[in-house]
Amino acid sequence: MTYTYCKKVITNGNYGTKEDMLIKLDVFLLNNRINQDQYNELVSLLNATA
Repeated sequence: MTYTYCKKVITNGNYGTKEDMLIKLDVFLLNNRINQDQYNELVSLLNATA
């Protein structure tokens, strides 16, 4: 579920700065809320939209 919400936030551009969103993704990964593949996809999406 975290992955789905993060993807929607990134797609809609509803995050503060790119750096802030990366920190959030790092925390989600470290706390096993998303897996490595999901993290990689979200970071790629973030880089493509930013």
